[in-house]
Amino acid sequence: MNKDNNLQYWLEMLRSPEINDRIVAVKTLQHLGDEETINALIIALKDEHITVKKIAISALWEIANPVAIPALIECLTSSDTDIRTEAASALSELITQDELLLLLDKLQSNDVNLQLNILVLLRKIHDIQCLPYVLFLESKNPQLREAAVTTLRYINQLEKCPQALNLIFDGEASVRRAAALTLEHLQDAEVITILCQAPTNDSDWQVRRNAAKSLAIHENHQAISALETALNDEHWQVRKSAAQALQKIPDIQVMPRLIQALTDEYADVRKEAVIALGNLAHPDAINPLQQALDDPDREVSIQAQRAIQKTQVDKNFLP
Repeated sequence: MNKDNNLQYWLEMLRSPEINDRIVAVKTLQHLGDEETINALIIALKDEHITVKKIAISALWEIANPVAIPALIECLTSSDTDIRTEAASALSELITQDELLLLLDKLQSNDVNLQLNILVLLRKIHDIQCLPYVLFLESKNPQLREAAVTTLRYINQLEKCPQALNLIFDGEASVRRAAALTLEHLQDAEVITILCQAPTNDSDWQVRRNAAKSLAIHENHQAISALETALNDEHWQVRKSAAQALQKIPDIQVMPRLIQALTDEYADVRKEAVIALGNLAHPDAINPLQQALDDPDREVSIQAQRAIQKTQVDKNFLP
């Protein structure tokens, strides 16, 4: 049997009413793994049995020919989570800038699963042309709002997006968490004011932490009071992120609170507070830092020594 006849045989097997025949056929096509099998594998993507579809997706993923991309995108509409996940994984490696217009076209469908996966795929392309298409920020579906505001982080040259700002006040915590991180990348005039509200007002600790992380990136002294308040947060990860942010914007105003943080029950918080005090390089911090040399956590004591040395050098308090 020549190669063409061989392929024809397995193609006919894919039409068999017997599932075992179809599985054998698609596994054989996967094993062959060459360009000539692509059309047959694309046909297998439409099989009613999940196993056949998954094998076909894996085979097309391995062959990595972009001609299969439109068919794989259609798999993102599957009602089966495993099929959507497998297809999305394959597409994440196959998609390039060349498929941008195709993705944007598909994004306009009414299929939520397709839209969610397309939003994720667009993060690989980074093109600012995506912006008008990804603004599902007022969608009634919280998953779409979260995915959309997350995708904004990956768009090159995006500095302002007024539509994204209010999502930090969204009713869904998952959306607010994503928005707090996205605001790290935006330069709208209101960004700092909005971010400063989250560490003190939001009921979700992850939102408060993410807002503190974003304020660290902005390095704006307008955030000092909010970050000082966050040092008293009930959740240690918020306190840690606040201390890290204060390392970037040293301000003598927060020195008393940073000194208090040296007794925090969590070593991670104490370590970040020590580093922040070192960046203040103020002589009044030396005595508390010397006490931190005896901290039970080795990393805290090491950082305390470095902070003392930095303060002595910067302020000429040489031994």
